[in-house]
Amino acid sequence: MSDYMFMLESHLSADQNRVLDQVQTAATSAGVNLFLTGGGMRDMLGGFRIRDLDFSVEGPALKVAKTLEQQGARILSQDENRRSAELIFPNGVTAQIGMSRKERFAKTGAKPQITPAPIQEDLRGRDFTVNAIALSLNRASRGLLLDPTNGLADLGHRELRSTNPYVFFDDPARMLRLLRLRLRLSFAIEERTRQQYENARVAQLENLIPPPVLFEELKHISEEPAPPEVVQLLEQEHLLALFSPALTGAALNMPGLTRLEKAEKTVESAGIVVAPKLPAFLLALTAKLSAKDKAALIRAVELPKSEIDLMRALEPRAHKLEQALKAPRVKKPSHVYQLLVDAAPDEMVYLLANSAQRTVQDRIRNFLQKYLPAMQEVPAAEWQALEGEPGTAKYARTRQAFVAAHLDVRPRKTPEPEPEPEAAPAPVEAVARVRGR
Repeated sequence: MSDYMFMLESHLSADQNRVLDQVQTAATSAGVNLFLTGGGMRDMLGGFRIRDLDFSVEGPALKVAKTLEQQGARILSQDENRRSAELIFPNGVTAQIGMSRKERFAKTGAKPQITPAPIQEDLRGRDFTVNAIALSLNRASRGLLLDPTNGLADLGHRELRSTNPYVFFDDPARMLRLLRLRLRLSFAIEERTRQQYENARVAQLENLIPPPVLFEELKHISEEPAPPEVVQLLEQEHLLALFSPALTGAALNMPGLTRLEKAEKTVESAGIVVAPKLPAFLLALTAKLSAKDKAALIRAVELPKSEIDLMRALEPRAHKLEQALKAPRVKKPSHVYQLLVDAAPDEMVYLLANSAQRTVQDRIRNFLQKYLPAMQEVPAAEWQALEGEPGTAKYARTRQAFVAAHLDVRPRKTPEPEPEPEAAPAPVEAVARVRGR
C-alpha cells in the first residue's frame, strides 16, 4: 500500500472506507479508470475532516452511478451536461461521481461545452490548485498522486491559488467559492488570484452568474460548517444582494442563522446526519423578509418546486413533533425516546433553533445527550431477542417495554457509609504532663 493510500484510509471513517471500496468495485466492473479528486483529496492532504468523497471517472461516470444506485445508493441530483451525479449511501455518506472532462466557455457565465478528457487535462481546468489533485484508485497505478498544478505546495503554504488567469471570467461563481473556501480552510488568497478576483469584481462579472448556479451556491452555503460566517462575509463583499437586495441590516436574520448552526451541531454531535440542510437554512435566511422579498429571492435563484415544497413543509412537520413532545402523556424518558428515535433530524434541528417551549428543547437535548447514547450501549443481541416481527403491533409493544426497562428505572441510591467514631480526646492531665516535659 502506498503512503497516500494509507493516509486516505486512515483519514476516512469506517463508513467512508466502505463506500470507497464499493465505488472502486463498481468502476472495475464497468472497466473505467477511477480517481479520488477535488475536495476529498484537498481535505485529506490538508489534514481536514473529509466531508464528501469526490470521484472522477475516465469514461461513462453516470453508468457507475446507476450501478451504485442499483446497489442501494440514492441519486440526489444529476447533471447530464457534465455527466456527474451526487449520491447518498444507506450509511449516510455522500459522494460526487463525475466524468473526467474538459470545459469550454463560449462566454462568461455561459453553460460550458463538455468533452471527455484524460484526468490530467481535467485537473488543469479546475478552479484552484488545491482542488486539482487526484489519487489513482486503479489496480496498475493505485496510490499514484497526480498534481499538475502544484496544489500540494499551496496546501503546505495554506494558500488559495487559481489554476489559470481566466478562472473567474469563465465561471464567475468561482468568486463565491473562493470566499467560502477562504473562510472554511482559513487559507490566504495568493496575490495574483486576489488581483484576478478584484478585476472580476470591477467588471461586475458576479451579475452574470446564472440563477440555477446561485441556487447551488445557496445549497453549498447551507452545508458549510459555519453558514452565518459565510453569509456575513458575502454581505461585507456586497455579494449577498445577488440572492436578494433586501438581505441587509435588520432584515438579515443573523441571530436565527446562528441558532440554526448551534442546533445542527447539537444534533450532529449525537452522530445523527442532518440532511437536507437547505430548507431550514432558507427559512432562517428569509425569516425577516416580506412575502414580496421572499418571492423575489425564489425567482432570483429559480428555486426548484421540490425545494420550495420541502421548505414550506418543514415548519408544519416540526410543529406536529412539538405538539407531541409537550403532550401531557409524555412523562418518562422512554416516551421521549420513542417519539424522537424515528423523528426526522431536520425537525429536531428546527425545534432546537426556533421552539419557544423550554420543555420541548430540554426533551430533545436529553434524547440526544442521555437517552440515545444509553440505548446505543445496549448489546445488539438484546435488541435481536425482542419478540415479534419489526413493523407489527406485538414488536412495538415489546420494544416499548424494552426501552422503558432501560430508561425509566431510576438507579438505586447507594447508602452512604456511616461515619467512623472520632477518637476520644486525651485527658487534660495527660496533655499537661506531655507539655511540661
